[in-house]
Amino acid sequence: MKRGPNNARCPRIAGRFLRELLDPRVECRLRFARQYPSCRQAAFSLIELLIVAALLLVLTTMYWSSASGSRRRSLQADCQQNLQKMFIAMQIYANDHSGKLPVLAGARTSEEALDVLVPHYTVDTSLFICPASHDAPLPSGEPIRKQRISYAYYMGRAMSDASQVLVTDRQVDTLAKSAGQDLFSTTGKPPGNNHAKDGGNLLYCDGHVEASPPRAASALALTQGVVLLNPKP
Repeated sequence: MKRGPNNARCPRIAGRFLRELLDPRVECRLRFARQYPSCRQAAFSLIELLIVAALLLVLTTMYWSSASGSRRRSLQADCQQNLQKMFIAMQIYANDHSGKLPVLAGARTSEEALDVLVPHYTVDTSLFICPASHDAPLPSGEPIRKQRISYAYYMGRAMSDASQVLVTDRQVDTLAKSAGQDLFSTTGKPPGNNHAKDGGNLLYCDGHVEASPPRAASALALTQGVVLLNPKP
């Protein structure tokens, strides 16, 4: 009875098979085929190898794109939590000051105006740093006036201004914004790029936080007595 090809040796020569199969020298592949005729039908063609490589490249790209998107969403959520913690500190401050929020005459940066919160109303200075930014961590419990934070502050607002924006991620400038105007970086480059080109977060005077695209979805006016302070550049 005639038996089919004997493939018993194939597993033992798998390593050598792959090395010689991928060798760019054609004569090596031919020599291998003559030496192991029983494995000749198991070889991959160049086209099959290219297809496999292309599939691996596509799957790898899809995986890392998904992981990168998840990472950005996670940082966005962490930033929102920071703003909500900041609101609690500001709310306590307002309760001690007849509903008024921090105001410092002549303040030029948000660090100067919000310095009154530390350490009397919060010792957690990490909440002043956007986790998506490249800003350095702050010393815990120490004043922030001479440090660099990540958030812009609408100084002059009160807790009663429920529908108004109070704190945001670093903005592109300190001017009022009309709907459709650049609020955060649209290129991923400074200024206003805490979240690269993915926009930023807005904390309102009633304590809720909203995510915003790079361009303002609605007008952000500066009413009388209100000044927008960006953090230090």
